[in-house]
Amino acid sequence: MTVTQTVVREIETELVVRSAEQEADGVVALTLSRPDAGDLPDWTPGAHIDLVLDDGLVRQYSLCGRSGDAASWRIAVLRAPESRGGSLRVHELKAGSVVCVRGPRNHFPVAASRRYLFIAGGIGITPLLAMINAVDAAGAEWELHYGGRQRKSMAFTAELARFGDRVRIVPEDERGLLDLDALLGRPRADTLVYACGPEGLLSAVEERCASWPPGSLHVERFAARPAESVGAESSFEVVLQHSGTTVEVPPGRSVFDAVREAGVSVLGSCLEGICGTCETEVVDGEVDHRDSVLSDAERDANDVMMICVSRCKGPRLTLAL
Repeated sequence: MTVTQTVVREIETELVVRSAEQEADGVVALTLSRPDAGDLPDWTPGAHIDLVLDDGLVRQYSLCGRSGDAASWRIAVLRAPESRGGSLRVHELKAGSVVCVRGPRNHFPVAASRRYLFIAGGIGITPLLAMINAVDAAGAEWELHYGGRQRKSMAFTAELARFGDRVRIVPEDERGLLDLDALLGRPRADTLVYACGPEGLLSAVEERCASWPPGSLHVERFAARPAESVGAESSFEVVLQHSGTTVEVPPGRSVFDAVREAGVSVLGSCLEGICGTCETEVVDGEVDHRDSVLSDAERDANDVMMICVSRCKGPRLTLAL
């Protein structure tokens, strides 16, 4: 079945928190809308938005409402005391609070398929919820396996109940961990796998999907994947095609920082290679991809790069900046 994709128009604006509801233990669901109740841009399942919080703190959260709802956007945020403070700020927002928002942006879109296997861990249910609504409406076959530490900490279980036995809720304290060997041990040529959750889960899913047909697995990370050993870094030049400037990027300095220091405006958010905000078109040169956004096929295409973390494999890179 075909899942319709919509061209996404990004905005930067202030939105009002219409409701802030406790969705599960440690998880708050916020509904955001325009102050004038006007329409918001269309978005596609898998999209996220940036919340620009106090002191310029920016965090990304998946849209988990229905993509056809132009009146409001919904996000759900896990309170993570050990984090750098973004989730704690979000949990302080109340109905009537005003927050600056950028987006929507989608680096985790749903590809057309006859059958889908969704695997969620904890708050990783958020992007998958919108996907499930879309593929179900399109008439595709699908199933969701949703793991979490405790049932009471797992968001949207009541909302998912309407799908019956297509959804398997697996609280670890009741049923143990998700049985990934049973789910992924046999490659299926007609099935796409979408997974989101903590790094341990995603690494285990990737390992088991290594024998699946290329392009079967799609994952989204909330934190950068563990860094691979890349050896000593070398300096290289970046040619900025549109501005006519050439900048040098020394070891230990990102392309993003070097370009900004040269006076060229570029947009960034996480600066860890996970949100996709700084995606930049590559005109020439071979990229040393170090992000957690692009698929293997997208990396091989060498068309774009995340300039906050990725580098150049050679002496020179030309970017459409």
